Amino acid sequence: MTTPLRLTTDAGTFDALTAGPADGRGVLLLHGFPEGAVEWEHQLAALGAAGHHAVAPDQRGYSPGVRPDDVDAYRMDALVADVVAVAGQLGWDRFDLVGHDWGAAIGWAVADRHPELLRTFTAVSVPHPRPFADALAADPDQQSRSAYLAMFRQPGQAEGMLLADDAALLRRMLGAAVGPAKLATYLDRLTAPGALTAALNWYRATRPEDVEAGPVDVPTLYVWGSADIGVGPVAAHGTAAWVKGPYEFLALDGVSHWVPEEAPDRLSAALLAHLARHPG
Repeated sequence: MTTPLRLTTDAGTFDALTAGPADGRGVLLLHGFPEGAVEWEHQLAALGAAGHHAVAPDQRGYSPGVRPDDVDAYRMDALVADVVAVAGQLGWDRFDLVGHDWGAAIGWAVADRHPELLRTFTAVSVPHPRPFADALAADPDQQSRSAYLAMFRQPGQAEGMLLADDAALLRRMLGAAVGPAKLATYLDRLTAPGALTAALNWYRATRPEDVEAGPVDVPTLYVWGSADIGVGPVAAHGTAAWVKGPYEFLALDGVSHWVPEEAPDRLSAALLAHLARHPG
C-alpha cells in the first residue's frame, strides 16, 4: 500500500508516493517518460513489505508544483539537483537509487557525480550514457530505434502528434504493457495544461549523447528487456565496461521497455536481491 507525500525543496514541491516504515532503509525510485511515480506501485509495495522506506516522486515537470516554463530548467544538472534535494528533505545521507527510462539516465549521472550518496543503483531499460551515445553514433540499429527523439524535440508538433486522435500514439506506446486503468491515469495527467510540454522538455533540454558520466563505482544492477524497441543490445551489453564496482546485468527475454509494469514481480525480486547483496 502506498501513501501520498509532498516534498518541498528550493525548486518547488514534489508530489510523491511512499511505502514502508519511515525508519527503513531509504530507496528512491525515479520514473521515466511519459509516466509518473505510480509506475512504481508494485515495487513500492514490495520494498515496503520488506521493511524498506521507499519513495517515488513525480519529477520536475510531472509535479505541478515544479513545472517551470523554460526548457533550460530541465537540463540534467537541474534533474540531478532535484534528486539530491529530495533525498535531503527525506533526511537521507545515503540511499539506494532506482531509475527507469529517463529516471535511469538521471541515476547514472547521480552515480557518477554523487557516489558518496548511494549504497546501490538500479537502472531499468536505459544503459550508461557513454555506450548509449556510442551506439547512437555508430550502430544503425540504435539509430533507427532512437529516430523518435527528433520528433519529441519539435515544440508543439510533438504534443500534437502524441495527443492526436484521442492520444492514439501514447495509447499504442503504453497500453499493452501498463493496462487500461494505469493508461487512463497517465493520459489524464498528461492532458493537464502544460504537463505534456513539461515532460517533453526533458528531451529538448538534454540529448542522450550530451550526458557526461564516467565509469561508475556504485554497486549497480542493470535490467533490460530484450524486446525494448528504444534500446538495442549494443548499448545494453556495452554498459558492463562502464561500471567499475560490483555489476549485474539482467536481460528479461521478451519484455518491452516498460519493465516495472510489464514484469513487476521479476523486477521487484531482482531489486530486493540487489539490495540484500549490498547492505552497506
